[in-house]
Amino acid sequence: MMTAIAVWRFPAVRYGDSHRRALWGGYAGFAVALWLYTPVAMAAADRIPVVDLSALLRHFASTAAIVSALTYVATSYGRSSAAAVPRHVAIARCIARASYRAGAVGVALMAILFFTVVQRPTPSQNFLIDHAGQWGTALYMTVFYLFPFVTTAICGYQWTRAARQAESASMRVGLGLMGVSMWMGLAHTSARIAILWTAVAFPLDHSTVQFLVDATAIWMDLLFLVVAVGASIPTTRAVASKVKMWQTLRRIYPLWFDLVKAFPGTSLYPPGGRFTEIVYTRVPVDVRLDRWTQDIADACERLRYYAPRNLMFEAEDIFASHPDPDPAAEAYWIKGALRAADAGPASPHATSSLREKPFVDTDSEAAWLVRVSTVYSHLKENHAGDIGSLSRKAEFKPI
Repeated sequence: MMTAIAVWRFPAVRYGDSHRRALWGGYAGFAVALWLYTPVAMAAADRIPVVDLSALLRHFASTAAIVSALTYVATSYGRSSAAAVPRHVAIARCIARASYRAGAVGVALMAILFFTVVQRPTPSQNFLIDHAGQWGTALYMTVFYLFPFVTTAICGYQWTRAARQAESASMRVGLGLMGVSMWMGLAHTSARIAILWTAVAFPLDHSTVQFLVDATAIWMDLLFLVVAVGASIPTTRAVASKVKMWQTLRRIYPLWFDLVKAFPGTSLYPPGGRFTEIVYTRVPVDVRLDRWTQDIADACERLRYYAPRNLMFEAEDIFASHPDPDPAAEAYWIKGALRAADAGPASPHATSSLREKPFVDTDSEAAWLVRVSTVYSHLKENHAGDIGSLSRKAEFKPI
């Protein structure tokens, strides 16, 4: 799941700002750390002649992810142009600025402790369980857990505070879940440190340590699930909007295709097949939808020089009882005008334009074109003869 979110948010590395890159770095780092728990990754790391190297790499990846998460929180919340910055924001930013240096020092110190005081005679199945009771391991892990301890405390406070101030319900729920996950992380980190030093001071049997470590591991897995859900909820609105735009493109495609094919200079590029146009990814879907609506409007303007004078009036009379009369009449007008354009040259005088519609944005215009295209597709399949007779019956007279 973390890998999927990292791939989903990967465009932020190229197009996003610094705090969005930091967020992606957090997801990517945690994804790498979680993958290093899998048997395949551990077996690959074991080929290198360093005992328990996979554990060290996991801790390095987790440290990088934690520093990125802290940077994201410090740069994303509490932005203000005022001279007086809230104290909690100032503290978070100060810690974030120092986190990269502290992270580098921490990684170096962890590497030194790992190769000096951590006893690693044989590869371990579970690093914490197999090394429980060793003061070197407890010291090494305490250095590592210092980063998530500070980060979860800051992130938990900032996200919980931001959730209370969020305007939309999706942001409140998403930030609230992410805040809960950070408090869960703080509890997890505290429990792990307590387990390690308790095992040093009061030796615990293997089964007890395994139970405690497994319990905290399940808690951690639940934490990652809550983080993933919380981070995904605010983006569902954007995803739903894109899906709706793709559906709109698919539904107005027949109308757009026939119009730009009839007038090749209308569109910026020659029209392609339905599947090719729908899956085209070089241009954002919202830009393409805006282009298509403009292409249709421009083509309809050119159709005025081919449409017979009375075509719209005839269409309105015929479809007065239609369930959706206005889009049906416009669809018939477009189809009849296209037939007239195929049959002869343009008139020197344009007929009256289509009825005015109170469009306020591209979405409202696209919604109207969906209704027109729905009728148009039906006419294209079932009423070709009627359209032909209607366009022939109307007269070509200038007004």
